[in-house]
Amino acid sequence: MKTIGITGRSGCGKSSVTALLRQKGYPVVDGDELSRQILQKGSPCLAQLAAAFGEDILDEEGNLRRRLLADRAFATPEGTETLTSITHPEIYRRMEAHRQAAAAAGHELYFIDGAVIVGTPFEALCQKLILVTAPFEESVRRICARDGISPEMAARRLQAQPPQAELEKRVDFILNNDGTPDQLAQKVEALLKKL
Repeated sequence: MKTIGITGRSGCGKSSVTALLRQKGYPVVDGDELSRQILQKGSPCLAQLAAAFGEDILDEEGNLRRRLLADRAFATPEGTETLTSITHPEIYRRMEAHRQAAAAAGHELYFIDGAVIVGTPFEALCQKLILVTAPFEESVRRICARDGISPEMAARRLQAQPPQAELEKRVDFILNNDGTPDQLAQKVEALLKKL
């Protein structure tokens, strides 16, 4: 079974691509969804995060105060490193279990949907990488519609992410999502033939 990573900056339409793949019956794991799951109440990661960043990142019921964790973790490069050293192994473990189940079910292609694949341990899982791209203005428009934020905030969010030109150097395929949903479906179909 070939493992294919699908990555892209915010607002590029990665989820539209993975929705098309799921409709065709391909197994897709969503890295962002796994990231949310491991931060839910009862997850083994929470105790480790509380030990590293302070017990008060959990409320009285044991739920994570996400903003407080983010404020502390992203305040320094060391904090960010500590956060990833706790969360990435658990995401990796869950992803690997999902991938093994897909292999056991006889799938030939398996897709990992993740905003952050390039330059992380998850890159080593992928035999091929696809970068979904969209024009900057279109990405800003999609982020505003999805998250209900201003164009200025959406643009800032995009500018804080790795530059598209850097990502393009590290991937095998570029899927430009700059047209209609039908055109995107045709591009996905053409790419599947290459895979």
